[in-house]
This record gives sequence, C-alpha cells and structure tokens, in this order.
Amino acid sequence: MPFPVVHGPASMPVSPLAPASEAGEVSIHDKLSTRRRVLRTALAATLLPSLAALAACSRKAEYHGIDLSQATFATDFKLQDPAGKERTLADFPGKAVMVFFGFTQCPDVCPTALARAVEMRGIMGADADKVQVIFITIDPERDTPEVLKAYTEAFDPTFVGLRGDLTETKATADAFKVFYQKVPTGTSYTMDHTSLTYVFDQKGKLRLALRHDQSAQECASDIKTLMATA
Repeated sequence: MPFPVVHGPASMPVSPLAPASEAGEVSIHDKLSTRRRVLRTALAATLLPSLAALAACSRKAEYHGIDLSQATFATDFKLQDPAGKERTLADFPGKAVMVFFGFTQCPDVCPTALARAVEMRGIMGADADKVQVIFITIDPERDTPEVLKAYTEAFDPTFVGLRGDLTETKATADAFKVFYQKVPTGTSYTMDHTSLTYVFDQKGKLRLALRHDQSAQECASDIKTLMATA
C-alpha cells in the first residue's frame, strides 16, 4: 500500500515565520508540520516491529555445541520403547528432544552423558519439562527391554530408552551419521561409538549437537537458545 502524502494548498504559500491570527488560529505551516509529525510517528509504529523481527531472524544463534540448523540428515526415528510401543519424534510435540546413542554396559561415556542431562535439567528449572531425553541402544542383543528400562529410569524416570533389532539399529545409526562397532574384550565385547548428543527443536527439526566435553551449564544454555529461536 503506498504511503499517504501530505499536500498543502497550492494557492497559499506561507512564510515559515507567519504568526498565528489574532483569533488564535494555527498557521498552515504549523498544520502541515503537525500532520507530518503524526505521519512519521504512525510509520515508525508500523515499521519498527517488522524491522526488529527481520533483525532477529538475521541473527544467527550462537552455541557452545555444533550448529546443525542446515543439516538434512536425521529427520526422524522409528524404534520401540521398553513397553514395545513404537516411538517417533511425533510422540514428543512441543518439546526439545535430546537423542543419545549408547549401551547400558558402557563404562564411562554413556553414564556421563545421562548424568549430565540430569544436571542440565536441574539447571533449567521449569523449562526442564520442555525437554525430552532419548537413549537409543546400539547393543540390542544385551540391552533387552527390561534392562533398558531399568537403566534409563535409574537416571531419571522421564528418560525414554529405545531399541530395535540389529537391522533397525544400524539403519537408525546410519540416518544420524552415528558410528559404532563391537570391540572384543576376551570372552565378551564392548562398543565404540559416537559420543554426540543430538537435539531437535520443538518443531522436530535437527538443530544442534552437544559435544561430550560440554558442561551441564553450557548444555542448558544451548538448549534455552535453541528453544528461543525455534
């Protein structure tokens, strides 16, 4: 819509110093000045919110972790929880979803990541309810539904463990670009695996990867930034 233009009477040129009439009437120049001020105020009130919104959109969120906002992989998962119910991102609407791949017999990396998630939730206060932690096992042969449920609930009852068969596990890990492999240890084995935690925003878009060496405070800060820019 074109902006309105203020026109003065063409036949009545008025000196900027023209006084008001004895009856107290305001000069034509004063009327035009007032109308221009009103117009500028109205335009500012209309444009400033839009400009502020554009500026906010152009500012890139800054994270301690890895910004994956442009990533096109890891669009979803489809695995079973310990009760046998199929789960996908759609089961957690309106929440930031943290996804970590590991195994219950992991000696250090996995328990450290989950303990950090517990600490992070404490730091976030009421916002903790807006975050869902998902633990996907890469060792379904040993991580039975019962074992998986007991493991995640030992950290936090709200954490959800997910598993699939060997084929589903590999397909999901590949979709997330997660590396894992068995490492023989005598008569048993351990697992090498990627130690990143992936984070989806409230709209189900992959946005962030938290590094294993980030503190709980840094993770909380990153997720609050993510939720504010979703």
